[in-house]
Amino acid sequence: MNLNWLLQFNPVILALAATLFTWFVTALGSGMVFFFKNINKKILNSMLGFAAGVMIAASFWSLLKPAIEMAEESGTVPWVPAVVGFLSGGAFLFLVDKLLPHVHIGLAVDKAEGIKTHWQRSILLVLAITLHNIPEGLAVGVAFGALANNPDTGMLAGAVALAIGIGLQNFPEGAAVSIPLRREGFSRLRAFNYGQMSGIVEPIAGVLGAYLVLSITPLLPYALSFAAGAMIFVVVEELIPESQTGNETDLSTVGAMLGFATMMLLDVALG
Repeated sequence: MNLNWLLQFNPVILALAATLFTWFVTALGSGMVFFFKNINKKILNSMLGFAAGVMIAASFWSLLKPAIEMAEESGTVPWVPAVVGFLSGGAFLFLVDKLLPHVHIGLAVDKAEGIKTHWQRSILLVLAITLHNIPEGLAVGVAFGALANNPDTGMLAGAVALAIGIGLQNFPEGAAVSIPLRREGFSRLRAFNYGQMSGIVEPIAGVLGAYLVLSITPLLPYALSFAAGAMIFVVVEELIPESQTGNETDLSTVGAMLGFATMMLLDVALG
């Protein structure tokens, strides 16, 4: 696949286009509500497991590994940006998790996390998925922002692979919002709108990530690692526990393995 023609575009524009794509896939997943009112628990768990696997693989292959390589090339101690950025990303999501009101898939309103509020369960559910999407959009934006300093096809292909991988795992997340809302009595259109709205933060985070990398070049290895840490926090805090609810946990594990393999394939094959 010849991607050289994309290098003529500003990295921020590429980041916007890529995150609009990931948002679009979220909307596609939300669109499943027009065909289904319920979603089989086994299928949901396997899809959430797949999303977790994609994010774990993306965190290493598309973010931490390039961050370490960039640090080595610049003469910096390679583990410093990786460790500092990774832990900072996790700490940031920890803080957001404690402050942003949200409720995880399958839980009642009284199990909501963050600052106490009287918001409806539907809003809290959308905010939970939105929380997933912040580091995803940031990761894609930072990956494309890196092209400003290293405008080669390999770096571009890695960013494209990351956008495709994040898009793939956004499909089940969109369905995981809209279908439960439909089951709770929402109209199909309203449930769809809530589902696709959960992905709107990705273009915002993507453009912000790309712009920051362009503005402060030395931050790039830290920014890549930061996005990786934030994504791993989401995986361990939310996706894996949610995918392991019920009795059929083997399907969640298989989904995670397939998700990891898919993202690794995309990154190695394209990048």
